[in-house]
Amino acid sequence: MALSELYLQAVDLLKLLISTPSFSKEEDQTAAIIAEFLKARSITTHTKGNNVWAYNKYFDVQKPTILLNSHHDTVKPNKSYTRNPFSPDVEDGKIYGLGSNDAGGALVALITTFLHFYEHKNLKYNIVLATTAEEENSGSGGLESIIPYLGDLDFAIVGEPTFMDLAIAEKGLLVLDCVAKGKSGHAAREEGENAIYKALKDITWFQTYAFDKISESLGPVKMTVTIITAGTQHNVVPDTCQFTVDVRVTDAYTNEEVIAKIREYVNCEVIPRSVRLKPSSIPKTHLIVQAGIALGKKTYGSPTTSDQALLSIPSLKCGPGDSSRSHTADEYIYLHEIKEGIKGYVNMLQALV
Repeated sequence: MALSELYLQAVDLLKLLISTPSFSKEEDQTAAIIAEFLKARSITTHTKGNNVWAYNKYFDVQKPTILLNSHHDTVKPNKSYTRNPFSPDVEDGKIYGLGSNDAGGALVALITTFLHFYEHKNLKYNIVLATTAEEENSGSGGLESIIPYLGDLDFAIVGEPTFMDLAIAEKGLLVLDCVAKGKSGHAAREEGENAIYKALKDITWFQTYAFDKISESLGPVKMTVTIITAGTQHNVVPDTCQFTVDVRVTDAYTNEEVIAKIREYVNCEVIPRSVRLKPSSIPKTHLIVQAGIALGKKTYGSPTTSDQALLSIPSLKCGPGDSSRSHTADEYIYLHEIKEGIKGYVNMLQALV
């Protein structure tokens, strides 16, 4: 089937997905739509929870496998919307609607790319398409839950809005709950040990410390104190001060290494909420990256977190649309971006498979 016809099908699918609410953990209807779309084209689908995946027709266990992944869940619409977030209106070359840009455009472009290669014989690689849930809330019921079922994977393309440029590295995320402990006492007397003062010393360290290793593509590890809580009333010296630190980890360190370094320097108790969201990268010399560069695509390091963080294989984040439109009111994607996204994905993979 010609790419022009596949593009029209992609736009129709995107309209249907936009018109169907699919908040994180509530994606059952869009999962059913995607599964039915593939089944209608005689493609065998596999499902677990609200995740749907499929393999190319001539899958060969002796060959390496490429994962094409994007998500079909969305955030909830914010109060600044002036349009119906579930109405896929097309105006001035744009398609509006919640999830159109993040990551509907990339999702339907990857599905289309999978369809393009689906019946090809003698491919050098297998291709597995995984359309997944719970990306927006970093839930455990999304991509992470099906990785064991996908088989051995060589590398992945993760569809997110990047203007089709190549995010060859992505920061991981650590959320740390820190607890400084003191001793309560009366504020009018020289009693107790003020937990706030103890916390301030550690907070200053988080503000000023610079990790030695700096990533070529992502820069330094970034730590930001974002929440602080302490005290019960004005005349009691607080015995506990809790604060939260947002840590963006680069590919120069593992999450575990960063936690160990922090504990080496601070006096407070450091409790990571999770170490699941790892920094990720793919070598600039990798064939898929070189294929993109040959098409004129730029490489960069992404400060935002996606499902790449759940993968332990080389992965490239790339897709149509603009990351700055994500989660904004009256979200949209240009139709020409979807068409160019399909063409870009196909041409990059054609150079390899």
